Amino acid sequence: MNPTLRRRPSGFTLIELLVVVAIVALLIGILLPSLGAARRSGRGAACASNLRQLVTAANVYATDARERFMPGAAEFRTRNLRRWHGARTSPGDPFSPQGGPITPYLEGGDAGLTVRGCPEFAPTLDELSRSGSGFERGCGGYGYNNAFAGVDRERTRSGAWRIRSDLTGSPRSRFSRPSATLLFADAALAQDRVIEYSFVEPRWWAETPPPLPDGGASTAGGGPSRPDPSTHFRHAGRANVGWMDGHVSGEAMAETAFSGVFPLDPGPVQIGWPGLGPGLRGWGYD
Repeated sequence: MNPTLRRRPSGFTLIELLVVVAIVALLIGILLPSLGAARRSGRGAACASNLRQLVTAANVYATDARERFMPGAAEFRTRNLRRWHGARTSPGDPFSPQGGPITPYLEGGDAGLTVRGCPEFAPTLDELSRSGSGFERGCGGYGYNNAFAGVDRERTRSGAWRIRSDLTGSPRSRFSRPSATLLFADAALAQDRVIEYSFVEPRWWAETPPPLPDGGASTAGGGPSRPDPSTHFRHAGRANVGWMDGHVSGEAMAETAFSGVFPLDPGPVQIGWPGLGPGLRGWGYD
């Protein structure tokens, strides 16, 4: 038999196999960032959908409650047993994700349904659940504009906004710019670690006079005027914000501050405030 007519052995040579492996590794390296970005985008879209549901539920509640938003933390300084997203039987207990004023207005109207958690924040919520930490896990990683929407306020002579009652929320008619007034947003608190937090705090306490014209904090009324920030910019440096008129947008962090009350600096963990304008604009009755 002619040796030149012999059949070549089947299969790959070592060199061919190494070339194929290198090509596959190169393709994986190219595709992984795109797949990761697609997954992050999907989680951001799911989060935005959750916020639309929350804003819709809050507005339907207001329609049923003589045009007043739901209270964010009724009897906060006395009993402190209810939040907008749930309730508890004792001040030392975590909040159960049922029993809040928003619960019957969530999708389906089933009182057993809870706030859908932000998928980007889910690992943090899971860890809090496993460790038995966190007292507001039922808020899903979202915060409510309790500073204004969740209470009824009146203006004082100093220019501050005093709470008239926290048993009810504010009338919808008090907000002249619903398309530019925040109602819910991605929220968290920098404590000793990042934890859930159910309020999205404004840049200044409403109970103290507004900032001075140059942007500095007024000291009239006593003490610092800033709460710790709680807007969480967890979606590639942006926070999803649900506005009072029902639309949702992704906002970048414009500012942060470290009060020193808690050991963790909020800035490096992407907690701060969006740029909604000076003073209480975007939160209050402007």
